[in-house]
Amino acid sequence: MTLRWLPYILMTPLVLVCCSREQPKPEEREAPAAASPAPAPAEADHRPVIAAFGNSLTAGFGADLGQSYPDFLQKDLDQSGARYHVVNCGVSGDTSTDGLERVGTVIALQPVIVILEFGGNDGLRGLPVGTTRTNLDQIIAALKKSGAKVVLAGMTLPPNYGPEYIHSFEAVYKDLAKQYRLPLIPFLLQGVGGNAALMQRDGIHPTGDGNRAVAKNVMEVLEPLLTAAGR
Repeated sequence: MTLRWLPYILMTPLVLVCCSREQPKPEEREAPAAASPAPAPAEADHRPVIAAFGNSLTAGFGADLGQSYPDFLQKDLDQSGARYHVVNCGVSGDTSTDGLERVGTVIALQPVIVILEFGGNDGLRGLPVGTTRTNLDQIIAALKKSGAKVVLAGMTLPPNYGPEYIHSFEAVYKDLAKQYRLPLIPFLLQGVGGNAALMQRDGIHPTGDGNRAVAKNVMEVLEPLLTAAGR
């Protein structure tokens, strides 16, 4: 499979759903002339949490609102009768180092399952494979210590990175999945990457329809982990 990858993924803006790097500026408003009734508090979602933890491929960069793969995964779970709450913890541009720095915010959600998707930006930047492996290792260890089950999403790189680097990069996911006995999605974009009908013009990020297909890839590996508690 030939993929059209462009290096300016590294320049994409941060997209964040479950975590924020900076606080929004307070909005200045005039006091209302008359007090209005307070809105009813939103009902708390007590369903077990599935955290989708990764970079732009998880955040849904470039797709319309509500069309990230975690959005479609939520719909698939709902349709199957599985009562889980999917939380999108994707930040565009993040490397595995950034993911390691953010793992505490994900653990704070008390997820029962975490879909871990990092490394693509490491590879595109040509970072040492050993660094990616060490970061992912520490993230997995921290998540498992918290009691979460981890699903590891594998990635690959375009051919111009050379067979030796690509082989070492892909082996990180296989080795860690074996070491920790994790369910592995061999390639998150299987059947999507390289398909012009499912990819945005940058050749890196799926369209909404592409993210729908990615959610199916995830659901296939995720489904055996779903317990009676989420039914």
